[in-house]
Parts: sequence; structure tokens; C-alpha cells
Amino acid sequence: MPYVAIKGKPKTPEIRKKLVERINQALLEIWGCPQEAISISLEEIDPDKWEETVVKTEIEPNTEKMYILKGEKKF
Repeated sequence: MPYVAIKGKPKTPEIRKKLVERINQALLEIWGCPQEAISISLEEIDPDKWEETVVKTEIEPNTEKMYILKGEKKF
């Protein structure tokens, strides 16, 4: 493992692939896990639904788990 779930506003396929590949490389190099252990998902969220879909349901209830919150490093 690890499993990384990314949520954000819609981007081009090229940007999505670039982001996922960079995260994948970081997991290989820094986390030290084998490629077959990595799972990464990317879900595009309509900006108009961001607050209700992500902020209220996932970010606010998990602020103690956030390493970066609204751009501020928490470590």
C-alpha cells in the first residue's frame, strides 16, 4: 500500500496524468514501496459543489489528519 485519493476541479487529461505520475514517483522514491502496492484515484469535482461535497464531508471532519490545510503546513 499506499492509496492516495485526489479530488479537485476538472483539469485536462495531460495535467491529470502528470500529477498522478509525480505522486507515483514520490511514493516509489520516498515511501519506498513497490509499484504494485500503489493505488491512486483522481475524482473531479464541480467547483460549485466543492464546499458541500468535499469541505463539509471530508476536510472539516478530518482536520487533525491534514498535513496541509488551506495552504498552511500543519507539520
